[in-house]
Amino acid sequence: MDLGVIGVWSVALTHGDRAEAADAAAELEALGYGTLWLGGIPGGNPRGDLVTASEVLAATRRAGVALSCVSIWKQPAAQLSAAYGALPARQRDRLMTGLAVSHAPFADRYEKPCTAMRRYLDALDTTATPLPPAARIIGAHRPQMLRLAAARTAGAQPYLVGPEQVARARELLGARPVLAPVQTVVPHTDPDVARARARSVLAPYLALPNLTATWLGSGFGEEDLAGGGSDRLVDELVAWGDAETIAARIAALRRAGADHVAVQVATDDPRHFPRAAWRELADAVRAA
Repeated sequence: MDLGVIGVWSVALTHGDRAEAADAAAELEALGYGTLWLGGIPGGNPRGDLVTASEVLAATRRAGVALSCVSIWKQPAAQLSAAYGALPARQRDRLMTGLAVSHAPFADRYEKPCTAMRRYLDALDTTATPLPPAARIIGAHRPQMLRLAAARTAGAQPYLVGPEQVARARELLGARPVLAPVQTVVPHTDPDVARARARSVLAPYLALPNLTATWLGSGFGEEDLAGGGSDRLVDELVAWGDAETIAARIAALRRAGADHVAVQVATDDPRHFPRAAWRELADAVRAA
């Protein structure tokens, strides 16, 4: 599946108003976004991940649709594979399934992430209707998980990473697997306002070891994680400014080795559709 150069990562497409989600998906496709990533929140999607994906697929004709955060703790492999296999072939051809180990506070039980993911992939491979490796991608940050993604799936999608971390991920993945990081953006030029919005996005993650270990291993110190995150951390993980500045960050991620960049526009309410920002950014990326 060709993800295209740029996509949109949005919780609103998953949890927002369903009529607007369909309309927004059609517009995003018309704007030229290659893949629409259905973002998740703790607790999962009560409507069903693949039910939602099917709706977005039905609202579009060409764009890829990708589940970004299917928790391996909440979605049994056999159930996921059966739901995937039940979709029409024309929809499966445009669908990518992102698998995630999530975080211990959001799981009823939590085991060694790589061991659990490897076991989950084994189960996907042996179900009655296997979900093929080319149609799955792992939310990966650390070396072992990135190598597993390279060996057993289409590739990896790291979250809240900067260009240097993307370059390291590319080195670990090798040349072939897809590297499709999520880039969180704040389309605001005032530094205080932009960084405050960025810190509201980062806040839930600053106490989660899966991500803090990645940041601490990437040259940041404990002091960067304090007080809502240092300016240095915020500016590395979240792109803010006008559309041209954000487009330049996307270009930097591409130079660092990203095949595709999924853009998450930060909003006060994750169920809000930031359609004006999506339009402006599409224009800026085309012009870059």
